[in-house]
Amino acid sequence: MTEMEPSTATTALERSRKAAAKLGAAEWQVDAEPWPEVEPETPPADLPPKAEIEPPPRKLLPASVPDAVAPPPPMSILEALLFVGGVPLTLSALGQVLRGITAEQFAEWIEILNRKYRSQNRPYSIEPRDQGYVLSLKPAFRDIRDKLFSGPREARLSPAALDVLSLIAYRRPIAKPELDALHGADCANPLRQLVRLGLVSVVRRADGDKPAAYGPTARFLEQFQLASLDDLPQLGEAEQVA
Repeated sequence: MTEMEPSTATTALERSRKAAAKLGAAEWQVDAEPWPEVEPETPPADLPPKAEIEPPPRKLLPASVPDAVAPPPPMSILEALLFVGGVPLTLSALGQVLRGITAEQFAEWIEILNRKYRSQNRPYSIEPRDQGYVLSLKPAFRDIRDKLFSGPREARLSPAALDVLSLIAYRRPIAKPELDALHGADCANPLRQLVRLGLVSVVRRADGDKPAAYGPTARFLEQFQLASLDDLPQLGEAEQVA
C-alpha cells in the first residue's frame, strides 16, 4: 500500500474539515430556533377543587307506615256506626264488626263518647233505646230539625204507606214478599217513600235466596213519640181505640 503524498493528504484533510464545518453550521442554525415551551395544564378557575364537591343527597326512607294504611281505632268504628243511624246499635250488631267486644266495653265506650260530646258542647248525644243505642239530637236542637223537614217539603203518608209502615213496625224484620202478601198489593212505591223519609231502613241485607228485611228506625220512634218499639200500642188496644 502506497502512502499518500503529504500535499494530497493535507488537501483532503482541509476539505473534510471545511465540509464538517459547513454541516456543523447548518445543524446549529436548525437547533438555534428554540422549541416552544409547553406549559403544564391547569384546571379551569370555575371548577371547585375535588375535595369541595358535595356528594349527592342520600334518599331517606319513611320511618313508619302512613296513617291512612292503619285501621281506625275501635271507638272510632263504634262512633261511625252510630252516625250511620237506622235501628238502635246493639251489642250483637257491634260484635259483627268488632270481634270479642264485651258488654262492659260497649257501655264504657258509650260513656267516653258522651263525655267528649258534653265537653265539646255538641248538639247531640248517645241515648239508650230499644236494647241498644242511638245518636240523637238534644231537645234544644230538635226544633231546628223539625223546621228543616217540615213545611212544603214534608210529605203526608198515604193510607197505603201507613198500612205498610204498621206492618213493618209490628212484624219486624219483614221482607218485601211478605209485605206484598199481607198488604194485598205490590208495596214497592210506599216502601220507597218510607225509606226516603227515614222511617224504615234495611235491617238485614239480602243473602242468597233470602231477601232483604226492613224495620223501623229511630226517626220513626221520634215521630210517633215512642221511647222504644215495646211502647207500640197492642193490637187489642188499637181495636178498642178505633
